[in-house]
Amino acid sequence: MNKPASMERSQTDWRSDAMRRRIGARYRAERRFRLLGLGAVAVSAGFLAFLLFSMLSSGLGGFNRTEVALPLNLKAAALEVTPEQLNSPGADLALASAGLADTVEAAALAAFGETPVPVVSEYSWLAVRDAIKADPALINRSAKIDVPVSSEIEEAVKGDGTPEAEAIVQRLNAAGALNSGFNWQFLTASDSTDPSAVGIWGALKGSFLTMLVTLALAFPIGVFSAVYLEEYAPRNRWTDLIEVSINNLAAVPSIIFGLLGLAVFLNTLNLPRSAPIVGGLTLALMIMPVIVIAGRNAIKAVPPSIRDAALGIGASRVQVVFHHVIPLALPGILTGTIIGMARALGETAPLLMIGMRAFIVSAPEGMADPATVLPVQIFLWSDQVSRGFIEKTSAAIIVLLVFLLAMNALAIYLRNRFETRW
Repeated sequence: MNKPASMERSQTDWRSDAMRRRIGARYRAERRFRLLGLGAVAVSAGFLAFLLFSMLSSGLGGFNRTEVALPLNLKAAALEVTPEQLNSPGADLALASAGLADTVEAAALAAFGETPVPVVSEYSWLAVRDAIKADPALINRSAKIDVPVSSEIEEAVKGDGTPEAEAIVQRLNAAGALNSGFNWQFLTASDSTDPSAVGIWGALKGSFLTMLVTLALAFPIGVFSAVYLEEYAPRNRWTDLIEVSINNLAAVPSIIFGLLGLAVFLNTLNLPRSAPIVGGLTLALMIMPVIVIAGRNAIKAVPPSIRDAALGIGASRVQVVFHHVIPLALPGILTGTIIGMARALGETAPLLMIGMRAFIVSAPEGMADPATVLPVQIFLWSDQVSRGFIEKTSAAIIVLLVFLLAMNALAIYLRNRFETRW
């Protein structure tokens, strides 16, 4: 049947001016879209570079410590400490009870005189204590021991101190008494009221223990829940209700989980307050919905032909799931776990609710010991009045970022290790 002449479509003239204008406009729109995408990436990279630059510029100074050579005549001080005590586990208590702090304070006064600002740190006697423990012969002779300077002198050394402190620094530099180096104490010590004596080790170990509990609880429960919901659960209104609940839990504000942890783990179960085990349990509840959702999506992405082939050669349903489905879905499951653990590592609000903002002067030894974590430690230091804590806060942020990158790098390696292509 022939079509009417009015319904016949005329042949497109690709060489006409109108068609060339339309094609040119289409190409220009595509170029604009690509430029907009490139601009968005550049802006994002610029913000990231600015963040890293600001953190590094203000935080690298926190990894540096200035020390002053303090002349000490420990023999004249006549500290009542025996060699047996120095070689025993109670050496720290013995030296503290013998008045070592007063001896160091008197030596600083004799060496530097009365100054408008203190020259040595309030905790400089700890450096002397460690030196005596390393070389007990110091107790019977005179020596010059490098001790940390006060926070006021530290700021003056970096060009941001008061005129009085800068004058003292010039005098000490002229005498060759000052020296600077990497602040290993920042990586090995715990919290303190003196910014020159603070360290990040207590919070770092607390974060590690808390993340260990979080991963040990959230990962297996989340994966098994995803497997059941995707492979075994019947499709009915109860299953739909569970799915909706999981999706809603993934969007619940984190402080709600903190309130839940406070009510259940502390007030009902009477678990130890400010302990890594309580923090890990609370964060596990928070990230478990994320792992369940990511696990279900990864399991759903496994081709049905894999299941059919395994069932066709006589494999049981359990064998199909654990020998074929989970290994193929593991990269996607690990991706969801990475996202959840990264969120948990940076959380502060739920941990504040369960008391992990206490002043912890020693690193936790176990899951039930009082502890704090890196984000809470950063929050506490940022709220300090002393200016010496400013760069310590930025330095702690750098440690947190390194910890996060290391954890993500390990997870990405494991994900790529188990990735299967077909």
